[in-house]
Amino acid sequence: MPKLIFDIETVGEDFDSLDQDTQKALTRWLKREIFSDEDYQAKMIEIKNGLGFSPLTGEIVALGVLDVESDKGVVYYQAPGEKTEETEKDGIKYKLTTEKEMLEKFWQGAAKYSEFISFNGRAFDVPYLMIRSAVHSIRPTKNLLSNRYVNSQRSDALHLDLIDQLSFYGAMQRKGSLHLYCRVFGIKSPKTEGITGDDVSKLFKNKEYKKIAEYNSWDLRATRELYEKWDKYLNI
Repeated sequence: MPKLIFDIETVGEDFDSLDQDTQKALTRWLKREIFSDEDYQAKMIEIKNGLGFSPLTGEIVALGVLDVESDKGVVYYQAPGEKTEETEKDGIKYKLTTEKEMLEKFWQGAAKYSEFISFNGRAFDVPYLMIRSAVHSIRPTKNLLSNRYVNSQRSDALHLDLIDQLSFYGAMQRKGSLHLYCRVFGIKSPKTEGITGDDVSKLFKNKEYKKIAEYNSWDLRATRELYEKWDKYLNI
């Protein structure tokens, strides 16, 4: 079956630009806890820096896909105010789009595939993709959340989340990150390039959009190699 690896990068809204009701909704729980002033300020920083983790307070700034068989793919990325020509490097095309355009292109392409591979996609990427698609009045072409267990999923939309497979659906006490799995299997981790997911917001603010797109492509490559390890030695 044709297999597609996918991954997203996200950033959050500016907390201070949110309306008061939204700010209260995001911080209401703080008032139910007893914190020192120092702890309160630390928690506020966490909230402000974590807005990109929710599709309700964030958006997708890079969306990458990689065909497993051909080892070729594309990263759609946002670069507000720029007019950058399409580029290609190591089989990955980089295309500048809006969030709405990248979502439209993702679901159009997804319709041609029957198996999807991610790392933590069920808990993060897919719910984010679906909510942000609905925000832009886009209907997904595949249901990638039909069932957690692969052997119970629809045959035309199998979603193999490697964090589930490598932790044996949570049987392992600690699931592990992509970096840790890459390390133990001898795969080049995206973090070895000096960028992590935590840097995306800062890079976006600094208008280093292409770096975000490149980081996304490293995630795709690492996920592909990790999938191959799982498929060869653990897919039993």
